[in-house]
Amino acid sequence: MANKKITGRDIDFAKWYNDVVANAHLSKYSNVKGCIILEPNGYAIWEKIQQSLDKMFKESGHKNVAMPMLIPESLMKKEGELIEGFAPEAAWVTMGGSKLLEERMCIRPTSETLFSDYFSGAISSYRDLPLKYNQWCSVMRWEKETRPFLRSREFWWQEGHTIHETAKEAEEETNNMLNTYATFFRDYLAIPVISGKKTEKEKFAGAEYTLSIEALMYNGVSLQSGTSHYFGQKFSKAYDIKFLNRNNEQEYAYQTSWGVSSRMIGALIMVHGDDDGLVLPPKIAPTQVRIVPIKVEDELVGIAKEYYKKLKEAGISVELDTDDQTSAGFKFAESEVLGVPVRIEIGKRDLENGQITLSRRDTKDKLQVSKDCDIVAEVCSLMEKIQSNLLAKATERRDSMTYTAKTLSEFESIMNKTPGFIKADWCGDPNCECKVKEIRGTKSRVILENEQLLTGKCLVCEKPAKHLVLWGIQY
Repeated sequence: MANKKITGRDIDFAKWYNDVVANAHLSKYSNVKGCIILEPNGYAIWEKIQQSLDKMFKESGHKNVAMPMLIPESLMKKEGELIEGFAPEAAWVTMGGSKLLEERMCIRPTSETLFSDYFSGAISSYRDLPLKYNQWCSVMRWEKETRPFLRSREFWWQEGHTIHETAKEAEEETNNMLNTYATFFRDYLAIPVISGKKTEKEKFAGAEYTLSIEALMYNGVSLQSGTSHYFGQKFSKAYDIKFLNRNNEQEYAYQTSWGVSSRMIGALIMVHGDDDGLVLPPKIAPTQVRIVPIKVEDELVGIAKEYYKKLKEAGISVELDTDDQTSAGFKFAESEVLGVPVRIEIGKRDLENGQITLSRRDTKDKLQVSKDCDIVAEVCSLMEKIQSNLLAKATERRDSMTYTAKTLSEFESIMNKTPGFIKADWCGDPNCECKVKEIRGTKSRVILENEQLLTGKCLVCEKPAKHLVLWGIQY
């Protein structure tokens, strides 16, 4: 039976999403307009994401740093494309105490300017390179319409910034970090993504080019899930970042930046969630196992504590629920709303038969196992199956909602009836890209560089096509 506090996912997807966020106590809107409060359950997921990604970054040679949150306007203006691109979303500080500032300060929407200013004084020779830095922080962008995790004026993210001796090395970094994101989404979040290059119109302001991973939500709307940017020497020339190269000559350095944000929590909800709440992959779940004695009695609690100890010692995140003020049914519902992957149910009748019950959150299946089983092995095996099943299920749905269109009328028909990803040929003209956008705001997601053209003709103007593009409605 579905949770009565949560609107059916297939009835009203937007309302369902908000209901899951509220009932799982992930976030709330604050009295700061457009800004959310990340509640303990939401922050716990964010911490798991941070811990997992941070380990991957450090294994590839990146170090964490922290930059100021305020950027002087003159510093922002040094690279014209960046300030122009972020101008509509920029928030400014104009007073310090009771006095007007001599120069207004931008609350960071992103930190390329700060890192570039730092890099200009941090390197002098090729021997100083590369510098591979990352920071975990919040940024502010003055969004007009907000939605928890997907778009808020302040949000949490990581932003990597690196500087290199050669273009080849910097481009390798750009690709490697995109692949890191794709791996993280697949192996930890159990979300399949499609990778590719953004069009000129959709690339990051100031970049030579932008690479992106795109995920498809349950309702057929796409989510830009992570980006990696190659800057070449654009910022180096604007901020005078030079070094003495191997030929003893002054040369501008090559830069990259890359980032993912707390919108990943939104993706987890919209890809895996159901009418009972969250469904979390075990690798990213703050609580992987919850043990629930059906009645809070000495015998049941004693066995529960034994399991708790064994699981805890094995490094599994486990909770023991011995609250005697709430029913087992209430505890089961709460566990499901929070997306706990595995629930161990210990009942008197089962114990009389020498059994306990393992309940899966992803399929709702219940498995009876011996009370004397190797509980760690049983739980680990079950979590592996859940992790794999969630990825397979999400991949199957994504693939079933990925279409091809050879003409604009065919494209429009698909997008109006069954939205999802659409593959279609494009000539490269931004005017044709804008024409596609007239259909429900559909945008190019990525250029599919390793796939063949469908017809060789642009779906809009029918001139020779240059690219096969993945298109979709976006959050």
